[in-house]
Amino acid sequence: MTQGFWTTEDFNVFSIEGLEHRMHALQTKIQPKFEVIGAQISTYLSSRGTGEFYPHVAKHARRTVNPPNDSWVAFAPAKRGYKALPHFQIGLWGTHLFIILAVIYENPDKKGIAERLSKNATMITSLANDFVISGDHMKPEAFIVEEIGMEGIESLLERLQTVKKAEFIIGRHLSRNAATELSQKEFFDFAEETIDQLFPIYDIVIGA
Repeated sequence: MTQGFWTTEDFNVFSIEGLEHRMHALQTKIQPKFEVIGAQISTYLSSRGTGEFYPHVAKHARRTVNPPNDSWVAFAPAKRGYKALPHFQIGLWGTHLFIILAVIYENPDKKGIAERLSKNATMITSLANDFVISGDHMKPEAFIVEEIGMEGIESLLERLQTVKKAEFIIGRHLSRNAATELSQKEFFDFAEETIDQLFPIYDIVIGA
């Protein structure tokens, strides 16, 4: 049997008690994998010809008490910082893997982004039926795009324009069981195929 890229132990890191112990496990088990993903996926994103993308592995450096419940590597067209820019993320919660396009609360152009997305909302509804959408990257739950439909999407986009903390997160989740069954090649194929589907939405987000 081929060794999977992700293991059950990777997901179990988020059950480890205490900041110090969980951070040690994150740094030794998961962040090296994020570095591998960072190198391959930033090259893949950059090869699309819209500019250079840089990987940013989450360090959780500001945490002093509460251990992180999720972690990720982000991709943005900037060497320093990514949170104010629309960006891609690949990461883990204890329950699932996520591959997403994210506009989070630090972004200064949320109103413009919401307006552009609203005009092109059919691009969102035409995504494959396993895509999910959310208004908060701090929560593991998300809505299935197909289930919330146009009305739900418009509601999230309206909130993005009017609520300071509102966000726009779209992509795919893969349960921990499904993720651990993928070989390294299968995982990267899945990640790149997800990005392929998200990229036209990214273009709208950045006003390309």
